[in-house]
Amino acid sequence: MVFASGAGAGGPQVLTARFVRQVVLGRWFMVFACLLILSASGATYIFSIYSKVLKSSLGYDQRTLNTLSFFKDLGANVGVLSGLINEVTPPWVVLAMGAAMNLAGYLMIYLVIDGRTARPPVWLMCIYICVGANSQSFANTGALVTCVKNFPESRGIVLGLLKGFVGLSGAIFTQLYLAIYGDDAKSLVLLIAWLPAAISILFVHTVRIMPYPRPSRRRGAAGSSAATSNDAFFCFLYISIALATYLLVMIVVQKQVNFSHAAYGVSAAALLLVLFLPLAVVVKQEYKIQKELEESLREPPTVTVEKPAASLQMAAAAKSQQSTTTEARPPPPPSSSCLGSCLRHMFSPPAQGEDFTILQALVSVDMLVLFLATICGVGGTLTAIDNMGQIGQSLGYPAKSINTFVSLISIWNYAGRVTSGFASEIFLARYKFPRPLMLTLVLLLSCVGHLLIAFGVPQSLYAASVVIGFCFGAQWPLLFAIISEVFGLKYYSTLYNFGSVASPIGAYVLNVRVAGALYDAEAAKQHGGSLDAGGDKTCIGVQCFRKAFLIITAATVAAVLVSLVLVWRTRNFYKGDIYAKFRDNADAADEEEEDPKRPKEVEAEAESTSVNGRKG
Repeated sequence: MVFASGAGAGGPQVLTARFVRQVVLGRWFMVFACLLILSASGATYIFSIYSKVLKSSLGYDQRTLNTLSFFKDLGANVGVLSGLINEVTPPWVVLAMGAAMNLAGYLMIYLVIDGRTARPPVWLMCIYICVGANSQSFANTGALVTCVKNFPESRGIVLGLLKGFVGLSGAIFTQLYLAIYGDDAKSLVLLIAWLPAAISILFVHTVRIMPYPRPSRRRGAAGSSAATSNDAFFCFLYISIALATYLLVMIVVQKQVNFSHAAYGVSAAALLLVLFLPLAVVVKQEYKIQKELEESLREPPTVTVEKPAASLQMAAAAKSQQSTTTEARPPPPPSSSCLGSCLRHMFSPPAQGEDFTILQALVSVDMLVLFLATICGVGGTLTAIDNMGQIGQSLGYPAKSINTFVSLISIWNYAGRVTSGFASEIFLARYKFPRPLMLTLVLLLSCVGHLLIAFGVPQSLYAASVVIGFCFGAQWPLLFAIISEVFGLKYYSTLYNFGSVASPIGAYVLNVRVAGALYDAEAAKQHGGSLDAGGDKTCIGVQCFRKAFLIITAATVAAVLVSLVLVWRTRNFYKGDIYAKFRDNADAADEEEEDPKRPKEVEAEAESTSVNGRKG
């Protein structure tokens, strides 16, 4: 048992303040905090639930609503600012700023749609929703990037798991707002305003960069210590699957049975219980870490004997080389040549897998190819998600079914994220299966969902929601893992957020310019050739979105072809051991700590010998 305590049992004592402090300050509690932060940072994915309230209360047409949706996606995905801030500040600064932006942006939207403030112009509403949604990028940068840097050898698993909880956040929000406020879409915006901000502030000092743990002398069968073992991540995965299954069951049951407010409260309480189960895994892992530490202290120290002459020669040679290097070091270049040197360095990138600078990564062919594929792939699936409410309405589905579509997208969004994260990591480790090829397959699968929407097959919107949600979720862990592997982790905070910029660009082109414009044109035909300011702006029929999603399908096929270029360019890189340098660095640090005094003593002896030689 994890909670067995006492020295008589031969294990570490856990019912003590010291062990509690170890748990709270440990790397696994940091993962738990990140899970909670990210499970409340996906409010942008349930825009379709409260978009109808925005449209009706403010009198917007579909194109104006899609413009708001674009600025929502722009804020959620353009996180370059949060990345740059995270490069020079600790993660708690980014999390605190994100909490303040979330509260300010969404609270203003709630006050507007609830009639407590005067109706603002469209541009001001765009700023409100952009600021509120941009807090999501701050939460992702502060929590997710920190986790990837703390677990570099498990980055695919980490990205899949954490992004999976972001995917579940839409269904989690839906259940909580029904339990707290009832079926009131306006109150959902209020919940979005305060809940993510409260969670980020609660764990603001828990999320931080931790040194990579050195290899333990006592390793399990898997060859890794409890501090870095993937066993805990798989436990988190099983809990997240249970959470997703519970949410899916509740979605189906709530569709068939009319729940009272008390029944929604009970279901939300059970949801919170499952959501906090990872805390038990955290305690178990910290118990293992403490046990490994106590066992390692009982082992006799290892003594390494080296020949003195060889050691002295090595130290003298190293010092001589250092002196020669110092003398031969060229003077710093004049300031006038700095710009030219910077430009030459920018277009001379290192090998794939090494640490690129920000400019080197941004102008590389690999980033350009990945960027173009993301514009079409993520942009198309995001257009389907944002318009799911209007798509269901145009095809004649009842309001309850439309809410089901949104929840299905959230659940399968989660499934796509964890599947692509864990599966790509396993396939890469066992079969050297490159992640870019898996991204190509996901893009190809998303075309099925787009075609189901385009042709409006009866009752096919349920299947389309599943495919679209899965493919949208699966693209993100693959995208971010590819960026971290090809361009390195040194400037990952900024490059991670730059990869997200492609999403709003694709959403603007495919959502606003294509889907929104074609929808309004078809609605105008159905209402006498024009859309009056105060009239009905609803379009009914398959033709409302047919042309738009045929265009989106063609764009996604183009993304498939573009992604094959990246597969070809990185084929040799993924055949090697891409994580070897992290293990080598950890081994080197462990060897240095085992005998920290030896280098200094050897150097002192070398200096003494050299001096005596000069005297003699």
